[in-house]
Amino acid sequence: MISDEERRTVAQLLASAEQAAIPIDPISPGRPEMDVVDAYAVQLLNIEERLRAGATIRGHKVGLSSKAMQRMMEVDEPDYGHLLSDMFVFESTAIDTSVMCTPRVEVEVAFVLGKRLPAPGCNAADVLRCTEFVCPSLEIIDSRIRDWKIKLVDTIADNASSARVVLGASPTPIAGLDPRTIGAVLRKNGEVIGTGAAGAVLGNPVTAVAWLANKVHTFGVTLEAGHVILPGSCTRAYDAAPGDIFRADFHELGHVSVRFS
Repeated sequence: MISDEERRTVAQLLASAEQAAIPIDPISPGRPEMDVVDAYAVQLLNIEERLRAGATIRGHKVGLSSKAMQRMMEVDEPDYGHLLSDMFVFESTAIDTSVMCTPRVEVEVAFVLGKRLPAPGCNAADVLRCTEFVCPSLEIIDSRIRDWKIKLVDTIADNASSARVVLGASPTPIAGLDPRTIGAVLRKNGEVIGTGAAGAVLGNPVTAVAWLANKVHTFGVTLEAGHVILPGSCTRAYDAAPGDIFRADFHELGHVSVRFS
């Protein structure tokens, strides 16, 4: 564990890096005693500051939801971050890369809740019952840590590397869908660069949403009606640069696109 003062120091370093779009060195090597509890406390310090500045919580995202990413980070469960109102971008709005450090694009099936998820003890049936619809989405992640040289506590403290979210305009009721088999094709400037299926997310993205509801409950947080939940990416993350246009086409869900300036 690190002290409350050190938590505030780390939070300020990350907040300043995000505001200036200038990444910092990894925070974990110089703080070997910093643990996951510290990292979530740092994350919350910066979220609370942004809420005081006028943002609102619009949802949460799950990170490290694939087994490959968990093995790489040497962890046995995902992590999570907050999605704030100022992170959501319309498809028609170009994302300015000059206000980001090193943006990357991920392909996700977004869950939009119609009812509050019960927790603890949230299960797959609860997620299916409480989800109003799913829709195609692109998450733009960005690390305030230089060159993405992150360990688990680095990314958790950095709000799970969250940055922007783009939702597609085609909501689909979850009834009758098998979320595991929803496939997606990602194109960058018209060229196919990645394919995947939502089943890559903990075997079923519904599982990731249930995990999230139970996890955030331990921190006194609930997933409310209207919240957008990103359960994890169907593909690996791809670098984005000015002029790039990304489009993801989802089986049964439609498509979503984003451009960078």
